[in-house]
Amino acid sequence: MILHPTYDVNASGHLTAAGLDTVELAREFGTPAYLLDTDAVRAMCRLYKSAFHTFFGPDSTPAFAGKALCYKGLYRLIAEEGLAADCVSPGELVTAHAAGFPMEKVFFHGNNKTDADLALAVDLGVGHIVVDSPDELGALAQIAAGKGAKPHILLRITPGIDPHTHKKIITGNVDSKFGMAIATGQADDFVKAALASSSLVLDGFHCHVGSQIFDIEPFRDACDIMLAFIARMRQTTGFEAPILNIGGGFGVRYTERDPMIDYRANIQALGEEIDRMCALHGVKKPAILMEPGRSIVAAAGCTLYTVGSVKTIPGFRSYVSVDGGMPDNPRYALYQSEYTVVNASRAADRADFPCTVAGRCCESGDLLAEGVSVAKPSRGDILAVLVTGAYNYSMASNYNRIPRPPVIELSGGKATVAVRRETYDDLIRLDV
Repeated sequence: MILHPTYDVNASGHLTAAGLDTVELAREFGTPAYLLDTDAVRAMCRLYKSAFHTFFGPDSTPAFAGKALCYKGLYRLIAEEGLAADCVSPGELVTAHAAGFPMEKVFFHGNNKTDADLALAVDLGVGHIVVDSPDELGALAQIAAGKGAKPHILLRITPGIDPHTHKKIITGNVDSKFGMAIATGQADDFVKAALASSSLVLDGFHCHVGSQIFDIEPFRDACDIMLAFIARMRQTTGFEAPILNIGGGFGVRYTERDPMIDYRANIQALGEEIDRMCALHGVKKPAILMEPGRSIVAAAGCTLYTVGSVKTIPGFRSYVSVDGGMPDNPRYALYQSEYTVVNASRAADRADFPCTVAGRCCESGDLLAEGVSVAKPSRGDILAVLVTGAYNYSMASNYNRIPRPPVIELSGGKATVAVRRETYDDLIRLDV
C-alpha cells in the first residue's frame, strides 16, 4: 500500500490503482488520464451513511459535494448509495438531473445565484435551496410566487470560526462572501425575513467552516454555535429548525506528512456534541446533514502522465516535464497544494531523484510539485500524481487550448471510460 489502500506495487514493479497496472492503463487509454477507484468511493459513501444513521439519527444523511467531482456516472453512483447531493451551480444541477438523480434530494448552494439559476432550481424540483443573502431571498420569493411554487429553503449562516486552513478555503469566518453572520446580528434579521415570506418554506440552517480540516474542534465549535442559534431563534421567533446542515471539510492525506483521519470517530464525536448541546439548550435534535466531497473521492483518484524530458540545471534543480499540468490540476498553482508523486513505471525502485514536476504550458508557474523525490525517470516513463480524485477534473480548464483528460473508472478489476477525452474538434466546436 502507498498512502491509501487504492495504490500498491505489482510484481512488474509498476504502480497499481485498484489492483490494475497503471502503466498498462496509460498504454490503453493514453495520458494524461484521471483514474477513479469507484469501489473505494462506494466504501466511503457507505462509511458516511452508516456513521450518520448511528450517531446523528435515521433522518440524517450525507450530501455529496459535487464541486469536488462532477460527472453523470458519479451522480448515478451517489444515487445508488443513497446519498443526497450538494450542488453549487446550475451546471451541477443539470448534470445531476441528466443522470437521473432524485432532485428532491438536492441542496442548491451558491453566494450569487442569478434569477435564471433560481428559476431553474424551482423548475427542476430541487429539494432545498440554500439561500445566501436577503437579496437572494427576495428574488427567490418573487420567482416562486410567479410560478405558483413554494420551495423549501435553508438559510446560510456564518458562525464566525477560523479553522486555520488555507485562507482561500476558509468559509465560516465573519468576513466571508458566504452567508449572513451571527456576530453582526444580520443572521437574526435574515431568519425573520424568511419566516415572513408567504412563498417560501424555511426548514433550517446551513453553515460551513472550510475545507481540508484535520482538527475536529472547528466542527464542534460550529455545532455549538449553530445549536445555540437554533435555541435563540426558537425563543425570539417561535421557529425551531428541523434541519441543521453543518457543511463539509474533513481533510484527506495527500502526503505521508498529513495525519490520518478516522471519519467514523469524528462523526461519533460530533454526534455526542450535538446531543449534549441539544440537551443543554432544550431543543429537539434536528436532522443533521454534512456535505463530504473531498473525503469521499480524493483518495480514490490519481492522474497519469507521460514524462517528456528530464532537465537538470547544475547547482539548482532538476525538472521532470510531463504531458499535463495546471490545466488538468491547477491546485498547486492556486494553493501550493502538496501531492505524492510516483514514477509508476519504476515504483519498486528507490525514490531518490529530487525534482520539480513541470507541466507543458507556456507558463513558468505551471508546476505540479516541487521538492519531491521519485525513482529517476526517463522519457516515456509514466508518472502518477496520487490523491487527485477531488478538485482536479472539476477544476480543469483548456488553458493553452489543451483538451481535458478522460475519467477512467476502475471497479472489480476492470477499467471503463466514464468521461471521454476531449478532442481538438471539441475545442473549436463553439467557435463561430
